[in-house]
Amino acid sequence: MTIPQLSQEMIRRHASCQSWQKGQTYYRDGCVRKVVRRGELVTAEVMGNDIRPYRVSIGLGQEEVDTAYCSCPYDFGGWCKHIVATLLVCLHQPEIIEQRQGLEQILDRLNEVQTQTLIQELVADKPELIDDIEYFANRLVPTVVIQSKPAILQHRISVDSNHIRSQVRYILEDSVRHFEYGGEEDIATEEISNLIQDAQMYTQQGDSWNAIEMLTAITEACIEHWDLVDDYGVDNGDVASELNTVWCETILSTEISEAEKVDLEVNFEFWCNSWGGYFDMAIAALEQGWDYPPLTKVLQGSTAVDIWQEAKPDYAQDLALIRLQILERQQRDEEYLYLARAEGLITRYLTMLVSLARVAEAMQAAQSQTITMEQALALSQALINQQNAQLEALEIAKQGLNLPGECQYDLATWTSEIALEAGDRVLAIKAKVKAFQAQPSFADYRQVEKLAADNWTNLKGELLAALAAYNNWWDADKAKVDIYLYEGLIAKAIAVVNKLTYDYYGLTGRVMDAAIATHSDWD
Repeated sequence: MTIPQLSQEMIRRHASCQSWQKGQTYYRDGCVRKVVRRGELVTAEVMGNDIRPYRVSIGLGQEEVDTAYCSCPYDFGGWCKHIVATLLVCLHQPEIIEQRQGLEQILDRLNEVQTQTLIQELVADKPELIDDIEYFANRLVPTVVIQSKPAILQHRISVDSNHIRSQVRYILEDSVRHFEYGGEEDIATEEISNLIQDAQMYTQQGDSWNAIEMLTAITEACIEHWDLVDDYGVDNGDVASELNTVWCETILSTEISEAEKVDLEVNFEFWCNSWGGYFDMAIAALEQGWDYPPLTKVLQGSTAVDIWQEAKPDYAQDLALIRLQILERQQRDEEYLYLARAEGLITRYLTMLVSLARVAEAMQAAQSQTITMEQALALSQALINQQNAQLEALEIAKQGLNLPGECQYDLATWTSEIALEAGDRVLAIKAKVKAFQAQPSFADYRQVEKLAADNWTNLKGELLAALAAYNNWWDADKAKVDIYLYEGLIAKAIAVVNKLTYDYYGLTGRVMDAAIATHSDWD
């Protein structure tokens, strides 16, 4: 579509001689990318001196350009070279301008909830907008609704899949430019991940068919264009894994007919063959759905059924966690509990019981089977927020200190804190000692000293022995120097820094300052 009010003379009239000449060069060199027209608004990206492209926005009036803005720092009068280059594209190559819907058409696609969500996210990103929104809302005159809107048609698609495909391609092209300009980090994965999360939001808001449309566009565009960044060492694993997960959640959140299922199966087979078989979990979700007989029996409470009749796949737990997320969102609490128990997701099972205020059941379940430190910590933290369950929280944390696990420091620190709140000083000291033994630090050493009071002499020897024997934490040398200098054990501090392969935290200097008076012969 041409823009009739544009002419070469008009562009020259609004730009300095230098901007006009450089703008022509930028136009001829193909620096103008992503030219999009939405009604009377034209936007573009122009590659310049910076790694990232400059953003140009042009507002078209009836007879001439109304507004022209560029994100570059140019401020010497008239239009900058990037605006000139963009307008030259509009003048000479209107056929390459992508025609897209304007704001009014976009907003017409959104229902009330989606519009509110959009506004809330915009304000969260730019809080200053709330004043303008409030001013506009105060001017509105209440209107009478004469006729209700027709019901939304099933499978109504509002996502512009072509636009999504273009976004993915542009992200990958931007990533290539980033590498060519000397950048080293992968910028494509995070930006595509943001698109995937947008699709996931549709699913979680109950609009899963738009999510499917969006995920299809992202998946196909990634597979088609990933070779752009493949030569720069950008691995597709993170993006493909996230797509696999969100596809799985979306499939299990959607009522899919047999014909639609066949179409998706064909797509997944092609995607797997094209992109390294990353969609195995999504395929399993599509094949099983919620009507898979073993799963159905588990959700009805059967404890004699194994969901996986053959060997359990590597993604079994991830798939179960996605199912639990959906069941929780749909408030299918009993089915959540049955599935968590069947899949051995004990932490989820126990904490869900607590969230349902079924504290006695949670405690009984925890004590009737072997749980880990990690599960005891999660259960205790859930209980502490439940009304009248503080004693149970302390009891399960105390028991957890003697259980197998890898979180002794976190559990012991937590136990010490809630024991102090409950007035159990003896348990607080015991737990803090265990925390120190798991991960020595000067702060915890001093806290045990403060808590122990008259019993400090007995405990100090125990802590120093644990400190001397500890070498598993990367910050252990710093803890040793801090504590040895605090206790005046200069010879021990010297022995620590003598073994250092490099000096960090200025440990050697600190020990030297402390040793001058008593160990002047230290070399």
